[in-house]
Amino acid sequence: MPINRPGRMLLLPVILLLIPLLVSAQQSNDSSQVVADLKPVNKARLNGIIIGGSAAYAGSMTLLYQLWYKNYPQSSFHFINDNREWLQLDKCGHITSTYYIGKVGYESLKWAGVDEKRSAIFGGSFGFVYLTVIEILDGFSAEWGASGGDLLANTLGAGAFISQQLIWKEQRISLKWSAHGTEFAEYRPDLLGKSLPERLIKDYNGQTYWISANIRSFLGKESRFPAWLNIAAGYGGDGMTGATENPAEANGKPLPYYERTRQFYVAPDIDLSRIKTGSPTINLMLKYLSIFKFPLPAIEFSSRGVRLHPLYF
Repeated sequence: MPINRPGRMLLLPVILLLIPLLVSAQQSNDSSQVVADLKPVNKARLNGIIIGGSAAYAGSMTLLYQLWYKNYPQSSFHFINDNREWLQLDKCGHITSTYYIGKVGYESLKWAGVDEKRSAIFGGSFGFVYLTVIEILDGFSAEWGASGGDLLANTLGAGAFISQQLIWKEQRISLKWSAHGTEFAEYRPDLLGKSLPERLIKDYNGQTYWISANIRSFLGKESRFPAWLNIAAGYGGDGMTGATENPAEANGKPLPYYERTRQFYVAPDIDLSRIKTGSPTINLMLKYLSIFKFPLPAIEFSSRGVRLHPLYF
């Protein structure tokens, strides 16, 4: 998921490297939870997770250092306060990324036969550990610094996953993300992205972070309410051509004036992970796609008033 510093996007390969583990985890989790918890730990699978995860971690950290930190001067460890940047949307990115890496960790340990509680606590902490190490690297970089706000966001992301898994043994409230292109990247492509894929990642003006609650899971198994239908609340921002304030010019060219605006959304959502088919492969694809908020009508609330979006990405 998108995070405020470009080097941090290297966490994505870690998730991708763990996809094979999730494939098996999905097949295992389709069986009875009680039976799964009675099975002994599969040492071969657990060792594979430890070795594969360690290799992915070491490789991504080495690559991150070579591509990002190596070219900048080092300093003594220090903190910075970046809590005013991007209307806090970068913190939402930290929360969501930590949440989903924790989910990968949980699924991986369950696949190895680790019991529910340990899988939730230790697996759910993977994202926090991974991103906290990156914060430490930032803390020793003269160009940046460790961010207390980022650490808090990482804690919230891990806590959101772990607490639900311990209380409900499922994720009734999911964190999701959606994005669309905006006009702002045209004025600052170096900061907000040059190509559409870059802009979807770097341009916070087009990003929305969602809390999506599954209604059926709160009503009980006897309810006939559609298991795939959620209600979601979203947060986004608009008018940002700089991190903390909008500059009057960039690269020697004047920039138009934009009002930096917070945006709040309410919308229905579809939880693709709760749609079951006869194909394990399709089920897995739906599970992965559920990280994205499904495009549906949405109501926007901001200082500019109330606006209805017939289809919001």
